[in-house]
Amino acid sequence: MNRVPLAERMRPQSLDEVIGQDEIIGDGKILTEIVKKAEPVNLIFWGPPGTGKTTLARILAHEYAADFVELSAVTAGKKDIEAVVERAKTNWNLRARTVLFVDEIHRFNKAQQDAFLPHVESGLIILIGATTENPSFEVISPLLSRSRVVVVSALKKPDILQVLRRALEAENATKRVTDEALEYIADLSGGDARSALGDLELSLNLAKKVDKGVVETAVGKKMPLYDKSGDYHYDNISAFIKSMRGSDVDATLYYLARMVQSGEDPKFIARRMVIFASEDIGLAGNGALNLAVSCFQAIERVGMPEGGIILSHVAVVLAKAKKNRETYDGWARAQAVANKSMGCPVPTWLRNAPTKLMKDLGFGEGQKWEAGFHLDKSYLPEEIAHEKIFGVKSDYNHNEK
Repeated sequence: MNRVPLAERMRPQSLDEVIGQDEIIGDGKILTEIVKKAEPVNLIFWGPPGTGKTTLARILAHEYAADFVELSAVTAGKKDIEAVVERAKTNWNLRARTVLFVDEIHRFNKAQQDAFLPHVESGLIILIGATTENPSFEVISPLLSRSRVVVVSALKKPDILQVLRRALEAENATKRVTDEALEYIADLSGGDARSALGDLELSLNLAKKVDKGVVETAVGKKMPLYDKSGDYHYDNISAFIKSMRGSDVDATLYYLARMVQSGEDPKFIARRMVIFASEDIGLAGNGALNLAVSCFQAIERVGMPEGGIILSHVAVVLAKAKKNRETYDGWARAQAVANKSMGCPVPTWLRNAPTKLMKDLGFGEGQKWEAGFHLDKSYLPEEIAHEKIFGVKSDYNHNEK
């Protein structure tokens, strides 16, 4: 039995062997061009687990003929960083390059990331970081400005199947696994090649002939990749909201199901639906807000899993409803106008006049206590009487996070 995991044995050794990642590998694509020019670049690989970030870093280091040093931000400390710097200085004196790969670079705090800066700037270290989190939020600006961010995408199902079939050929096990089993492993992988290869290896160890049933026994039920405070959380809720906004009922239900099955807080989903009902439906369906609020209250009282039925019911209604953003745009416009005119006095004729002196000064002048009473002049302060607030399209973009 080979002690080296299958995923490690199948790790590509060159860019030509990498499956998928067509957006960054190939003629005219960034990684291929970097290798052709033989000019090392500081890089931040951003993408989900099992997409080849470490593999790409190793390939680049090999292409640069550089000393490859790998650190994990989970376990590395100050002494580890200092040791890398000393090693890089030795390499520098020998006219050799040093590539430092920092896995999960977002786990390093600001001070730790700052420690790399002078050595990255001087060229002593070629830094390649890998992160599953948005580097805009997790990597310090000075380091980010000195690096290229490269998005490494989750592999598509055909890519995962190609990875699996290549592994079976390498292991002389092509006839041991049914096509249905391979399809099932690919479906479970979520675009993670390492996970898929691990599932395949475990299944091969359990039985001489691997069918879907063997895979189910080996793998069990996998929880989907989901982080309630990370990008996956925000990406899914964003997709859910945009699907309702686009009136795509199928996508609305799909992303709702993904969130619920991943253990997302149903009250968080319901809160977003309340906001959506006012923000995107607004005057086109005044009942939508009451329905969404009722949904939130029902979730509090009923709980899960039955609450999923309620979420589904209301989400479909919101998705199918006509959309109108006049009240949202009006509110955004009102805030913008108010923000620049807070010092403008309220017109005297709109103010209360509880004393004779105030009446003599014109406070409340011309007002009548009658329903629908209106004076034919602007109710806005004189300085902004020309402003139009309602009915003006806003360019304000709501941050769904």
